[in-house]
Amino acid sequence: MAALCRLSRSSRKLLPFSLSYPHLLCPSSSTCPNANPYHKPNDIYKTPDFNFNFKLNFLDQFTLCQKSFFYAYSTVPQGSRFANFGKEDDDDQLKLKTKTETSWVDLYLPRSAQPYAKLARLDKPIGTWLLAWPCMWSITMAAEPGSLPDFKMLALFGCGAFLLRGAGCTINDLLDQDIDVKVERTKLRPIASGLLTPFQGISFLGVQLLLGLGILLQLNDFSRILGASSLLLVFSYPLMKRLTFWPQAYLGLTFNWGALLGWSAVRGSLDPFVVLPLYLSGVCWTLVYDTIYAHQDKEDDLKVGVKSTALRFGDLTKEWVTGFGIVSICSLALSGYNAHLGWPYFACLAAASGQMTWQIYTVDLSNRADCNRKFVSNKWFGALIFSGVLFGRLAS
Repeated sequence: MAALCRLSRSSRKLLPFSLSYPHLLCPSSSTCPNANPYHKPNDIYKTPDFNFNFKLNFLDQFTLCQKSFFYAYSTVPQGSRFANFGKEDDDDQLKLKTKTETSWVDLYLPRSAQPYAKLARLDKPIGTWLLAWPCMWSITMAAEPGSLPDFKMLALFGCGAFLLRGAGCTINDLLDQDIDVKVERTKLRPIASGLLTPFQGISFLGVQLLLGLGILLQLNDFSRILGASSLLLVFSYPLMKRLTFWPQAYLGLTFNWGALLGWSAVRGSLDPFVVLPLYLSGVCWTLVYDTIYAHQDKEDDLKVGVKSTALRFGDLTKEWVTGFGIVSICSLALSGYNAHLGWPYFACLAAASGQMTWQIYTVDLSNRADCNRKFVSNKWFGALIFSGVLFGRLAS
């Protein structure tokens, strides 16, 4: 096959030359003696233009072979093993795309439940991780020195993050259905594509909020009020992309509310010297990963007319997110210092700094797949910080 490709490329180089001599394709007696049926073969050696005519005859035969090769190449029978030559790469890409789009939701859930699962993004758990990590950090920081965190509280907040993230996605899809149908990445979402009606989406949202309320009621009174107040941010966030170039900052305020709520659920109050730097670090962290994520949709956002930090920062994106990353790391260091965490915390913080540096400086902002990979890698940043808080608390 490789040899055929090289022959094809070589023959293409000679094709313009042969086409520049149309008499080669339809030789006449003046240019090719063999075209005259009365011409004797031996007479060719007696002509003064023998060398020239011989060369033309050779080129004529070569061109005919060339044309035959192209014809044969372009009409390979479908049953031939060469019939799919040149299509393997496309088939591989199609298979890869299909494999990527097919998740456990499609494989294991009933067909009637799949649209609801996709509406809650059960097939994309990264959002739940990013929402849960600030809660876990805060709960673990609030533990007594030398003690493990409250596992019941970790489980409650894990379930709460799962439900609240799903509710937030449902609200987002209900409010953005007119935008989602115009964006390549989102046009197949359940409500935008018509798999679910808005009424079904609202009903599903009610179920999610009701279950979330059941978790919230298990917390102390101060935490109930603090947790309920976050719903204002959850419901208003989808509108921010229409109003400001900073919806990622607003998402940071929403996604990191657990940094405040986790501490209050354990202690019954807030320690501003610990939780405010922790909250700020989470907001800046969100600005880093969600700006990278937003670069996937910047072309569609321009067409639709919505705003994002990816459009606001443009070619200076890496400089901006580097600044936010520095603020995030410094705030985490200050929060851990004020919480009297031990040295393992700062060792893990250094490792997390390396992970953030890697994702910022290696991301290809013009490559959607790479932006998504770097975005998803932030679950490991959160895991490193959590490990540091856990071992730092045990060592304190």
